[in-house]
Amino acid sequence: MHDVAQPANLDVAVTLDYGSNAACNAGGDPSEAAAWVAEAKTNAYGVKYWTVGNEEYGSWEYDLHSSPHDPTTYASALATGFYPQIKTADSNAQVGAVVEANSAWDSTVLSSAAYDFVELHYYAQAPGSENDQTLLTQGAPALTTEINTLKSELATAGHASTPIYVGEIGSVYGNPGKQSMSIVQGLYAGMVLGELMNDGVFRATWWLGFGGCNDASSGANFSSSLYGWQNFGGYMILSDGTPEYGCSNATAVPRGTPFPTARAYQLMSQVAQTGEHALGVTTASALSTVRAYAATHGSGYAVVLFNLDENNAHAVNVGVDAMTSGSGATITTYGKAQYDNSQQNVWTGPVSQSVGAWQHTVPVTLPPWSMNVVLLAP
Repeated sequence: MHDVAQPANLDVAVTLDYGSNAACNAGGDPSEAAAWVAEAKTNAYGVKYWTVGNEEYGSWEYDLHSSPHDPTTYASALATGFYPQIKTADSNAQVGAVVEANSAWDSTVLSSAAYDFVELHYYAQAPGSENDQTLLTQGAPALTTEINTLKSELATAGHASTPIYVGEIGSVYGNPGKQSMSIVQGLYAGMVLGELMNDGVFRATWWLGFGGCNDASSGANFSSSLYGWQNFGGYMILSDGTPEYGCSNATAVPRGTPFPTARAYQLMSQVAQTGEHALGVTTASALSTVRAYAATHGSGYAVVLFNLDENNAHAVNVGVDAMTSGSGATITTYGKAQYDNSQQNVWTGPVSQSVGAWQHTVPVTLPPWSMNVVLLAP
C-alpha cells in the first residue's frame, strides 16, 4: 500500500481469507478479516471492497471448514460472522460474496448470505482448447449472457439491485499459451470492456497486470492454428521483463511493455469514462464482421469499432442520430498491423489520425483485425 498503491493512486479491492484460520485447523476467522478491515481504515488506505474468499465453490480452493466448498456453510459464515464483524470494523466497507452463475451454489448463497455486492470470475476458454475464431466471435457476448443470468438469479433472490464486480477476466483459465500475447486476445479484451460497459458492471479486473510466464516446455498451447509470433504466453498484460520464472527460453521483452491486451485497455480508457453513459449501436447487416460500442463523450460521442475480419479492411460510415455535423473527429487504431511488428520483438503502439469538419457521417476504414476508437467532436 505504501510503496505501490498509494503513490500510484490505485483503487484497491481485497480478497479476505475464507478457507483457513491462523492455526490452519479450521475455516477462516471472521475476526481476523475484520481486523484487516480495521487496519486499512486506521491507515486511511481507502479500501472499500472486501470479498470473502476466492472461488470457494471450487475444489481447487483451500478450505478447512467441516463442509468444504459448501454453499450453505459459506452463506452462514457471511451472514453470522464475516458481514456483521466487517461492518462493525468499518461501516462503509462493502462486503462481497463469490458467485458462479447458473449454479446450485448461487441459489443458496444469494438467498441466504449477507453481502453488498457479488464477485463473478469469467474465462472464455479451457486450456488446450483455445480457438481464435471462437474467442473473437463468441467470447465477449458469452460474458454478457453470464452476467444476465446472474442478474436474473439476484432478482429471484430478492437482491435485483446488487452491484456485480467481475473480479477476474481472462481468455483461458489455466496454462495460457501464445494466444494470450496476440492481437486476438487484445481484440477479445476490448470487446469484453465494451460488453461490461453496456452491462452496467461497476468494477472489473483483468487477471493480471504483471507476473507469470509460460513457454513450450510448460505444456501450454503453442499450436500453429493460433495466430501469433511469441514463444511465450502468460496472464500478464504488461511485461515485467520476460523471460522470468518458468520461462527461461522466452524472448526478452523490456519491462513495462504493453502487450495487446493492455493496448485494448489504453484505447478503451478514452471511452469508458466517469460521468459518461453507454449508448445503443446499430450496424448495417452487411457488416457481419464489425462489432460496435458507443458512449457519450463530453459534449460529443465515442464509438468503438472492431473489425473481426483477419484479412480484409472494411469501410464504414459512422453517424450519430443526435448529430448532423461536427467540427472534427479523431480515430485511434490498434490492430494486427501494429501487433505483427512483435515478430521482430518491436511492440508498436496505437496510431491516430484526425478528420476535419464532417456532415452526417464520418468515413472510417477499419484495418484487418483491429480495434478503432472514433471520438466525434460537436
